Amino acid sequence: MIDVLVVEDDFMVARIHRGFVDGVEGFRVVGSANCGEQALAAAAELQPDLVLLDLYLPDMFGLEVIPRLRTAGHDCDVLVISAAREAETVRGAVRHGVVDYLLKPFDAGDLKERLERYSARRGNLHAPMVSGQADVDRALGRVTSPIVTPTLPKGMSVETAELVERALRAADGTLSAAECATLVGISRVSARRYLEYLSVTGRAVVSLRYGHAGRPERRYHWHA
Repeated sequence: MIDVLVVEDDFMVARIHRGFVDGVEGFRVVGSANCGEQALAAAAELQPDLVLLDLYLPDMFGLEVIPRLRTAGHDCDVLVISAAREAETVRGAVRHGVVDYLLKPFDAGDLKERLERYSARRGNLHAPMVSGQADVDRALGRVTSPIVTPTLPKGMSVETAELVERALRAADGTLSAAECATLVGISRVSARRYLEYLSVTGRAVVSLRYGHAGRPERRYHWHA
């Protein structure tokens, strides 16, 4: 059984990811964390095999967690789950040795495919010695796996996506998920999901607004 730690600042999203992982044979979620410091503490306590790591955490950028895990002596693998599409972020993730990089939004099948691929690669290195170059190549396949921009995920409608897009195009400046939800007439969680989809596909840009307390607010504007 492969033990998984979910690191995600949005508790609703974390619960969804937990359900996705628990639905894959051979994997189980042993804990969750909503910020970098909690992730480090949970890794020390739970000793997970794999960390599903969001990058937009309230106390630090997600990639900063990885070297701190290594400094603390944790050899868990890391699979990044993020809406971050910047090439430098992806290169940074590869430099830190992540086993995969999955763009939000995604569905259960997308994550299942990557977890099963990770499990297969991990199984190649259970023996004390590799049998040959093929085993080495399969183990290193994590850095050459393509990053795929997803199509409209399951559960999202073209009609609602168009409404969210129109609201974003018409906005004078930026919109938060809550503001978009009010304009379109959907829930804030749904609005954020559609806005993140537009961000992932390059049609919207995300900026962070920092307040006096709490995590930064994600705001979106149309990518003209």
